[in-house]
This record gives sequence, C-alpha cells and structure tokens, in this order.
Amino acid sequence: MDKIRIIGGNQLNGEIPISGAKNAALKLMSAALLTEGTLDFTNAPNGLRDIASQTDLLEHLGCVVEREGQTLSINAGNIVTRTAPYDLVRKMRTSILVLGPLLARYGETKVSLPGGCAIGTRPVDMHLTALEEMGATIKLEQGYIDAKAPEGGLQGAKILFPKVSVGATENLIMAATLANGTTTLGNAAREPEIIDLGECLIKMGAKITGLGTETITIEGVKSLSGAQHEILPDRIEAGTYIIAAGMTGGTVKLKNARIEHLGSPLGFLSQSGMEVEQDGKDIIVHRGDEPLKGVDIMTEPYPGFPTDLQAQFMAMLTIAQG
Repeated sequence: MDKIRIIGGNQLNGEIPISGAKNAALKLMSAALLTEGTLDFTNAPNGLRDIASQTDLLEHLGCVVEREGQTLSINAGNIVTRTAPYDLVRKMRTSILVLGPLLARYGETKVSLPGGCAIGTRPVDMHLTALEEMGATIKLEQGYIDAKAPEGGLQGAKILFPKVSVGATENLIMAATLANGTTTLGNAAREPEIIDLGECLIKMGAKITGLGTETITIEGVKSLSGAQHEILPDRIEAGTYIIAAGMTGGTVKLKNARIEHLGSPLGFLSQSGMEVEQDGKDIIVHRGDEPLKGVDIMTEPYPGFPTDLQAQFMAMLTIAQG
C-alpha cells in the first residue's frame, strides 16, 4: 500500500478485539527450544514482522512451525544447528532469547550479538554475566556469543540483576528451568509478559515461584514437555485504542483486554477526563463532551507507565487543556 488516507472529525464507537501480545509471543516462541514436545499457542498475533522474523530463526535452527489463523504450533524435537546467525538475529533484538534455552538444553550454543561487533556497552551484558554465574563459559568472537555450559549442565545460582531488565529476566528464567539446583533471580522484572512466560513454563513442567514479584525462584528439572497455552492480550494495543477514543471521543469496548495490566495508564486516563469500566473480560472506555485535562507522567518499569505508550499519550495531550 502506497498511502493511507484518513478522514478525521468523527468519534470512535464500537467493539475491537485485542490481539495476543507480541511481546509475550516472541518469548514464548523461544521457550519451545526447551523441549522435544510441541507447544501449541492460541490467541497468537498474526501478520507482524517480528513474529515472522522469529519464525525464520526457529526454522533455521530446525524447528517445525505451523500456523493456522490465531493458532501457532512449534516443535523443536529435531534441532539441526545451535548457531543463531547475524543475518537473522540482527532483524530483532529479542532473538537473543534463544541463548538461554539452547544453552540449557544442549550445553552449548553460538548466538550473534544483536548489534554484531558494535563497540561500547552491549545491551546483553546482564544476560551474559548471569549465565556465567550459573557456570557458563562465554567468549565473544567476531560479533558472536560462544557459550558453553559446564560438564553436567548449568548450575543453580543466586543472581541479583544490577537493574531491572525484562530480557535478562526472561532469558535466565528459561535457562534456569533445566539447570541443576535452584536459581534465584533478584531485582527481576515484573511485566505481565514475564508472568505469562512463567505460566507457560509451569505447564511444561517447570517449577517456578515468585512470578510478578522482584524475586523469582526456579527449581531446575531434568526435562520439560509440550503444552497448550493461550497468549495474554496485548496491553500496548489495548492502551493505544483507549487513547484513540480519548482523542476522538465516543465509546469503545475492547474485547478480551485485561484491565489489571493497565493500572498506571488507566489511572492517568481517568485523571485526563476519560471514563473506564470493566465488563467481564472486556474494557469499556468513554469520553464525553468535556475537554481533556493535562496530566504529568513519568515512564517507569512495570507496574509504572510503559514507555511503549508514551508517544500515543503525548499525541493525545496535545489537545488537552493545561
């Protein structure tokens, strides 16, 4: 499509189904590498470039990925290579999340740094340092992470992240599920997508406690099995549609949206003059004839205001008073 033509000046009214969360799906797809069994996902987002890129990477590794509508099935029973090449990893930073699962299951892997040989502090340093605390030997050569577990596999460890990192928390949760002994992750991220990943791993046979808190404990097991899992709804997509209704006015029902994942954004939306209510699994938002009010916001890690809604909220506040 060469252009999108938008005729404005109308309120938004109606119902919108909320898709499965992309930021959850990408991590769950990596979790398939932890087992020979098949992971079947429902409510999987469709038509997204990042999902297609992650599919390409998994298929390169030897996974069988099947898609039908919003159902996604992945089987990693016959991995043919443990190397994730630069041409595939460079497309998407979250591809680094194959590192933990491959290292835990096979004892070795070679994964490209998302930025290749870029000079400076690497965005995955916390991932690597934590894996070293679990006994891994890691070498960086020509833009690749060459990681090997000690004989007998990764070892449980007490890990304290120097700052909150969603990716490092996810990589280490997955790695720790097949480690020997117990791993404790301190200063862990608390995003709903991490809880969703943990709940899927538990269905696969993992032993995890503390999801949604700053301390997550994983007791390693010998192997994991396949499972069925419904991907949680995308809170950023839901927030974006809520903000659109705020800008235009009208009443919008968001189907299959979890109000508990939008606490901070909904608080600021209420302050700005919008009405928000829960209707079973749905959220109903309404903006009346009164003008929006200005609010002060600071983005923070979950459960604070998400950075991914900053641009949308900023656009809405350009038409607010104050």
